[in-house]
This record gives sequence, C-alpha cells and structure tokens, in this order.
Amino acid sequence: MYGCDNGRKPAVEGWWATIICQNGTWSHTPQCIDEQACIPLDIPNGKYKKSPKGLYDNKQSIYIKCDKGYESKNRDATAICSNGTWTSVPVCERSIETCGEPPKIPHAVIIHQEYQELFAADSEVQYECEDGYSVEGGGTKDSITCMSGNWTEGPKCQRGTHLGTRDGGVTPGSGIQPAGRGLSPISGSNEKGSISSFTTVNHCGAYPIVPNGDVVKDDPMFLKYQCNSFYKRVGPDIVRCHSEGSWSQLPICQEAYCTMDLAQNPVDGVKLSGVEYVTEGETKYIRCIWRAYSSRVKCISGELIYTQCCHYDDHQRGVCS
Repeated sequence: MYGCDNGRKPAVEGWWATIICQNGTWSHTPQCIDEQACIPLDIPNGKYKKSPKGLYDNKQSIYIKCDKGYESKNRDATAICSNGTWTSVPVCERSIETCGEPPKIPHAVIIHQEYQELFAADSEVQYECEDGYSVEGGGTKDSITCMSGNWTEGPKCQRGTHLGTRDGGVTPGSGIQPAGRGLSPISGSNEKGSISSFTTVNHCGAYPIVPNGDVVKDDPMFLKYQCNSFYKRVGPDIVRCHSEGSWSQLPICQEAYCTMDLAQNPVDGVKLSGVEYVTEGETKYIRCIWRAYSSRVKCISGELIYTQCCHYDDHQRGVCS
C-alpha cells in the first residue's frame, strides 16, 4: 500500500492505493496527482470526451452522452470536478420510450438487423415470412415500429400457395406441379412435365433476364429468382433448363408498392421529409407533429390507406380511423 505527499493523492479511488506483485511484475506504477484533480468517470450506458492527459482539472466539466435507448436521469447530463470529487454525476437510465427485444412471430424471421438489446423510439424492424407463407394483403415482408416503449402489432404469416414450396406436398425446387393446379412449369408438349426432361442450366446458355428480378441461387440444376424490393413475384421462383435447350416458365416481378409524397398530397399533422415508399400489404407508422402520435398507413392493391394522427394507445385499441 502507498500514499502520497501532502497536496497530492493516488490516481485511483481513495487516499491509499495498492499495487500487487504478479509473476515478478508490479500491477501498475504508482502515480500521485494533484488532490484537486479528478480521475476518469465510469458511466454505465454512457460516454464522454476523454481528456488527453487522462485526468480532469478542478472546475472542469464533462458532458455525458447516453447510449442509444437511454436518457439522462432528470435531464442532468453534466458532471463537474470540484476539489478532486465529481459532483452531480449523471445517470443514464433506460428511456421509457425504448423497446426491448422484438417479438417472435410464427413463420417469420427478422431481416437486415444486427443484434441489440434495446431499440430507440421510432426504430423499425422488418420481418420476412418463411417460404410458403405470406402476410395478409399479399407480399412476404412487413415491419413493426417502436412507439412509446412498445412494439406495434407484427405481421401474421399465413400459409400461401406458392409454387416450388412445400404447399400441397410439393418438394421445394422439384419443378413438379401440384395435381389439379392446371399449370405446366414449362411451355411445349405435355412430356416436358417430367423431371427426366431437365438438364444442367449451362445447357441453355445465358441466364434469362427477369425485369426487376435477380438470380439469388445458382445451382447446376436450377436457378432461383427473387424480385427486387417493392416488387412481388408472380409465377415460380425456380427456373430449370429443358434438355432441348429451352427454359422453364419464368417468374414475373410486378410492382407492389405505394408512394406517400406530402408535397403532392398533404396529410394533416403528418411529419415526413421526402417520399415514403410502402410495399404492398405493408403497414407503417408515420410520425405526426405531436409527440407519441402517428398515422398508420398501409398499401393495398396499389392504393395508400392511412388513418388520422392518433396516439399510440388508440392504435393499439384499434379505435383510430
């Protein structure tokens, strides 16, 4: 243990400090600093600009910035070094408008989201339904928003009738059409419905182009297509090469979005900069000029349906129209 001369103190908590001999080396080098200086603060869930010299002079103040999802208790964000002691040390506490982990939704996964414990107000999390499932109104994606400490209602992924899925007992990517559907995966004679008529994709040459769609899986025996954002697929996602050199039926990517442009169509009380795009069947909450108020908008058959500005509680109770 060691102490410091009059007018100075150890560069650690307390007037006495300890160093430990560990495998022939001391744990740290004793340092005595001005007794009116302050050592760095440890602020859970917060940060501040560090001093280049590692210490803070008497009367020096620092501003604490709380991490995302936290806020300063009693709006006190400043700490002051006073005669070697920090006064009014800020506390970063969880914001009442912060949301915890997004809810788990059956047959849906969260996409494009890094793991985090807390989500700040107005954070948005997007879900995508599993293969063979879709949200009410069409499409496979929908999102939820953190409002006043709670998540808005999430999508409901329902069993669909997509080609190439397990629906109707079809094996994914098999190219076999469910009985009774009346569709053939390729054009031409009836004999081309059998698996034996397909061969490797390189036999058909250049990959076919699907406007507003891309190949997301390149397998020696098939190509899997996916439509770009704001477009929905009509037809099979799996395309195969027939032994005679022709491609099976291609998917079509149709427009599936609405545009919200307040410059063209103002909505009373809604706060929005720029243009907001809403995918078909997707529900979004657009902020209003009043705190905790928003308008619920949804794209249905290319038409944007929206409510008046309502409080979050009214949205939850379903009384907002």
